[in-house]
Amino acid sequence: MKILVVGRGGREHSVVEHIRKSDRVTEIYAAPGNAGIERHATCVPIDEMNIDELVTFVKETEIDLTIVGPENPLNAGIADAFIAEGLKIFAPQKSAALLEGSKDFAKQFMVKYGIPTAAYETFTDAETAKQYVQEQGAPIVIKADGLAEGKGVIVAETIEQAL
Repeated sequence: MKILVVGRGGREHSVVEHIRKSDRVTEIYAAPGNAGIERHATCVPIDEMNIDELVTFVKETEIDLTIVGPENPLNAGIADAFIAEGLKIFAPQKSAALLEGSKDFAKQFMVKYGIPTAAYETFTDAETAKQYVQEQGAPIVIKADGLAEGKGVIVAETIEQAL
């Protein structure tokens, strides 16, 4: 079985480390990969956001399964593009990737379907957000909407830090 792992980070490195242990896996590719991944997979110089080139590579190389790690190509619809081409991919479709891609969408989804979650408010105006922080007090969690690669959250211990 030939597998392509899309991404360049630690998550993808871990995926490669684990799938290489399978007797069913004959070849592993990573796009674009990194120096650590290169020890166990063939790295190909295709950016994870170049979905068309990834589709072409998978077809030409006869990849059996593609596994996607990073959020950006998921939110750009990589799974949708692969499915449209009849290619096997382990990744959520664009509509499902929004749960990770938008904190506001995820919170609305949880509230709508009764999934336990902390109270929240969404703001587009800084002054209104600051007023909310003053009313709620600290500690308080502040998250940026959209993709932030795991860095879009502040756990503010004080109101000053939150502001």
